[in-house]
Parts: sequence; structure tokens; C-alpha cells
Amino acid sequence: MKLSLTLNRYLARNYIFNMLFMLFVLFGIIYLFDTVELLRRAGKKSDVPLSLVLKMGLLKLPEVGQMLFPFAILFSAMFTFWQLTKRHELVVVRSAGFSVWQFLAPIVGVALMIGVLNVTVINPVGAMFLAKFETLENKYLSNKKNYVTLLKEGLWLRQIQEESDAQVILHAAHINLEAWEFYDVMVLFFEEEDLFVRRIDAKKAKLEDGMWLFEEATSNYAGQRQAETLPLVALPTELTMEKLEESFASPETLSFWKLPGFIKTMETTGFDATSMKIHFQALLAQPLLFAAMVLLAAAVSLRPPRLSGTMGLISIGVMIGFIVFFMSSFLQALGASHQIPVFLAAWSPALITFLLGIAVMLNLEDG
Repeated sequence: MKLSLTLNRYLARNYIFNMLFMLFVLFGIIYLFDTVELLRRAGKKSDVPLSLVLKMGLLKLPEVGQMLFPFAILFSAMFTFWQLTKRHELVVVRSAGFSVWQFLAPIVGVALMIGVLNVTVINPVGAMFLAKFETLENKYLSNKKNYVTLLKEGLWLRQIQEESDAQVILHAAHINLEAWEFYDVMVLFFEEEDLFVRRIDAKKAKLEDGMWLFEEATSNYAGQRQAETLPLVALPTELTMEKLEESFASPETLSFWKLPGFIKTMETTGFDATSMKIHFQALLAQPLLFAAMVLLAAAVSLRPPRLSGTMGLISIGVMIGFIVFFMSSFLQALGASHQIPVFLAAWSPALITFLLGIAVMLNLEDG
């Protein structure tokens, strides 16, 4: 017997409504805590108004919301199944001859569609908002002075000098991360009001403690006809290797559609793109993870009202949800440190949860 379209729409509508309600509650709680934290940080600054803090909290919300999506999928599915069981609607559906797979199908389908929507639409919007949030954070709360951009042409870095408003722009075509050496380097010096004053071209540059060292350099001052060749040029800097790595765009600030190109650019330039690859593969695995969360919710929620231990099973389901989250974070950390392959680090949580949910449902339904 096939599930009717009317019942299909009814189950899907109930689940969507419960999921939106769950997201609204979770988003409200997260926004409150994030805003309080931003207010605490802004309290140390005199030029950060309340409206800007509220705006920054909203800009950060989509990125945090994507972390909460699996929990919202799980909790809303558990609540939906609990409602249907409490109202004896599932009893009526089962007595009509429908199997558990038939009334699970519309809810699993909704979870899959939400996963695809999250990856293709919500993620790019959230990445754009998070990039704006980090820009405002760096400007008003962190006051970072070094800016790094990675393009197809190589690495671009802007450094503001401490003693004045002058700035230095550095470009390197290739990088050796093991020795932190930069090749085919060009350095442009600007004074106040972006007045160009000097250019240095070097075959190699090194970043050491508090100093850029340019080897085999050619120096040109503005208005100087003949270039000057220097064996070594030193330039003071506050930048360190750790700060340089942290200055790169985080995976969360990059749209799903831009990640493949950025990964290719990082590998061409010489940087390790493993974390970016894991993030991209984890996004691809999200629809499967969302479907697995529905199966997990069904495994712990589809219990007849007469059976005892329902609340205990629901508590176990919540605990398993957190275990899936921490397992995902742990495996991604192993992948980023090259302990396990990228595919295994990104797809294992979704595959394990999905297979576990199917196994439990098969045992409950047919076992």
C-alpha cells in the first residue's frame, strides 16, 4: 500500500512547523548569549554603539545556526514522532497497513531537502554574513593590523606600520610552508594618503621573529632612475607565523560554491588545504546527516504509549545527538592533522549515524 499524498503532506507539514519552531527557540537563545558576550567585549571600547553590537550578533547568527541545524533536525523529529504517538495517529496509520518506512519517507525527504537547501543557499548567505561580522570585529573589537588575501596570483599581505599611518603591501607568488620561505616577492611601500615611495623585488623572503628578511633584493625609490641591488633587506613586522596562519579566511567565511576554487588556489600557492577539503566534504555530507538524524529520532521516539521508558529513550536520543556532534568534531580534527583521510573525516559521522538508524529501525520493525 502506498502512502497517500494527503497523509504525506500532513506529516511533512507537521515536521516543518516543529522544526521552524525549534530553530526559532535555539536561535533566540544563541543570539541572546552572543549579544551578551559582544556587549562585554564592546564595553572596553568607547566607539562601539549598541546598534552595532546588535547588528554583529545578527550577522553571526547564520553561522552558529548551521552548527545547530543537526540538533534542530533531531529534536524536531523526536517531538513530531512524540506528538503523533501521543495522539495515537501512528497507531491508526499502522493499523491501516502502512509500514514504518512509508510514514518515515516524507519526513526523511523533508530533512534531505533541508540539507540541500542549507548547503546551496543558507551556507553561502551565512558565509557572507560571517565575513562581514569578522570585518566589523577586526575593526571595532580586535583592531587587527595585518590583512592577508590568497588569490590565484599568490599571497597578498597588507601591514600597517606602528610609528605612522604608512603601510606595506607584500606579494609572494609561491610559499614553502616547511621553512616559511616566500619566493618571487614584491613589496610596495606607501606613506600617508597612499603616496607610493618605494618598491622592493626579491627572489626570496623569510619571516623570522619580528622581521622580514628579503634576499637578493632590488630596491627602487619613487623618482629614482636607477635601481639599487642589495644582498639583504630587513623590514620590522609584528606578524608571526602563527598570526599569518590565523589571518587566512576560515572555512566558514567561504561559500560552498567558492570552496573548490579556493582549495585549488591554496594548493597551487603551497598552503595546506586539508581543513578546507574536510569542510567542503562535510557540507556535501549534510543532507545524509540530516536524514540520519530523522532515523535516529524515529529509533528512540516511535514507542507505543503503553510501554515504559519512553523518556529514558528520548534522553538517550539527545545524548546520541551530542555524541554525533563531538564525534564529527573529533574526526574532522584528526583529518586536519592528517591522521585519517579527508573522506573518512568528513563522511564517517553521517554514514555511521545513517547505518545505525537503519539497523535499529529494521530491528524494531522487522526484528
